[in-house]
Amino acid sequence: MPLQHELALQRVRQREQQRLSTQEKLSHPEGLVEANDPVRVAQRLDRITRYLTGGNPRESPAAAPAAALLGSAAQRLGAPASAEDDSTGAQEILLERVINTADFVDVRYLEAGVHAQRCVGRVNIRNHRETVIGYGTGFLVSPCLLLTNHHVLPDPDTARTSIIEFDYQDGIDGKPLPTAVFSFDPDRFFSADRDLDFALVAVTADPATLTRYGHCPLTAAQGTVLIGESVTIVQHPRGEKKQITLRENKLVDIPDLVLHYAADTELGSSGSPVFNDQWEVVALHHAGIATPQHAPQYRYLNEGIRISRILQHLAELPLTAVQAQLLTQLTTATHAGTIPDAAVGAGTISATPPPPTPAAPPEETTLATPPIGAASTDGAVTVEIPLRITVQLGTPVPAPAVVSPPVTAATEPPATDGQAAEAISIDPDYNNRDGYREDFLSSPLPLPGRQAFGDTASAELKYHHFSVVMHRQRRLALFTAVNIDGRTATKPRRDSDRWIIDPRLPREEQTGEDVYRDNPLDRGHLVRRLDPAWGPKAKAANDDTFHFTNATPQHHDFNAGQTLWLGLEDYILHNTDNHDLTVSVITGPVLHDEDPHYRGVALPRQFFKLVAMVTTTNTLVVTAYLLSQEALLDEFATAPEEFSFGAYRTYQVPVRRIAELTTLDLHPYIEADPLERLEATALPRMILRPDDIVLGT
Repeated sequence: MPLQHELALQRVRQREQQRLSTQEKLSHPEGLVEANDPVRVAQRLDRITRYLTGGNPRESPAAAPAAALLGSAAQRLGAPASAEDDSTGAQEILLERVINTADFVDVRYLEAGVHAQRCVGRVNIRNHRETVIGYGTGFLVSPCLLLTNHHVLPDPDTARTSIIEFDYQDGIDGKPLPTAVFSFDPDRFFSADRDLDFALVAVTADPATLTRYGHCPLTAAQGTVLIGESVTIVQHPRGEKKQITLRENKLVDIPDLVLHYAADTELGSSGSPVFNDQWEVVALHHAGIATPQHAPQYRYLNEGIRISRILQHLAELPLTAVQAQLLTQLTTATHAGTIPDAAVGAGTISATPPPPTPAAPPEETTLATPPIGAASTDGAVTVEIPLRITVQLGTPVPAPAVVSPPVTAATEPPATDGQAAEAISIDPDYNNRDGYREDFLSSPLPLPGRQAFGDTASAELKYHHFSVVMHRQRRLALFTAVNIDGRTATKPRRDSDRWIIDPRLPREEQTGEDVYRDNPLDRGHLVRRLDPAWGPKAKAANDDTFHFTNATPQHHDFNAGQTLWLGLEDYILHNTDNHDLTVSVITGPVLHDEDPHYRGVALPRQFFKLVAMVTTTNTLVVTAYLLSQEALLDEFATAPEEFSFGAYRTYQVPVRRIAELTTLDLHPYIEADPLERLEATALPRMILRPDDIVLGT
């Protein structure tokens, strides 16, 4: 579990009783007054009435008696309240006049919102190769400083390679706006704190260029929001176009460091500003927790770091004179830029910030050769990796016809080392198999836990350099686990396939030839035949992979040829910051109750793969991948002898997602996942070329 999510969960659990008490108070006619501290109510009334009468909420006194604040608020509204009256009744009367309901807000609210949202952008988190590894949200809080989460930009190096993208949204005509991209300048200013989960960083741009996006000045003043009020979040959820949850979150608790605001829709996005109804930033959103125990009132509890606490932390930092001057702009700024004209997607923008580099079209590439591409006459681009993936890009553009040679890697290439093919031979003595070694890597990694399956999971079946655990009812592997040593690997030549029933498992608990005969289904290796083929037992290990326990029905178009899916291990083994050219790989089908049945076997529609390595810094890294065959198998359930053909897609996903899909216990693997610390990378990342893989190295 990510650190910030874990801390938020602890706070949510600790404040359970306080929230329940607050819910009960808010149900009363004078609920806002009962649920809040009287001084906070008075401070809030003073700020709101200044705003509503054309004044500046920032002029609200930092320290004043509650009665005096209430009296001033009443005078601004022309109410008959006495300046000495700080009773609950007087507070409630004033609150009814100034706290808008969910149905009615002043029209200036919309205009101010258009103004405020301009400063919110999408943070593209990139590694040192400038590959995007995730997304977050950030917003300008001064003419040159941007605020986001620590877990989005945890250090100057990450900030240095990442970028901020403004106007990633649709215009009023529904067309995408031209975006503007800027880099960060952490050498000029960078401050981050893990406990408060914030990062404040300078943006590399002329302040005059950034003026068109405005900024949201911050305040440490109390009384910016009350328990029971609605708040609004402007965000790029999951890295998507800018969206807004308009007054859909209601503040339910104010612990010391954070605000808790409830929602019945979905969680917020890391690094987003949380606004009150006057479009003042009251919190920096950073985490969300599902709270089914509070249904039907709300299903999610979002947590934001209080802006006052962030400003307090910044005020205590030792800074240079230049940095201190930049920091003063957070609270002394008196405007938030200019209100833009109606934005039209097809139009132009008045300022001319540097345009983003256009996204390159998918490229045709292999794991070892430079990328090349080809366009077809139907507006699609075909890429060879060497798996062929067709991505529709929009309106067809006439282009010369390109004919690609057929993939013929189902047969072995001619031998170049004089090595002759040898027949498959299985050693009948299974007692000499060592199986998967947990201590193979310098950081031990156990087999996945299968407690959820009980007796349905078989005992570990050990082979040379790999192991298989079967699902007894599905007759397929629950998972396989293999150790690969690239230092002593060999390539035994392949003769003809001869698949073997494992005598250690009842025949009815594994598949056989009957499933694969006279149809386009192949016996797809889960452990690739060359993966365990290393060291003195290379030939025996290669042959062991031809047990039916290691086979899963896979469509011929997927299984034939060296696809990107099949080459993931090779790329990570030979083209990364690998410590000693060794990896461990867990592979298996995603077994689902709705998998289509064919010849007595439910055919998996997805496959997963976990690849573990240790870097030169002695860091264990585990990455997870998912491949779907659903397009190929849709017709099996109704027409067993007919097959539909479709594209294959390989995705990098969080290890946590594989655990959810398979119900395997992958806790040690989750802890080593580089995607785990980045919220936006929970999205599946389509892998079109090896450089798309996020290894966190």
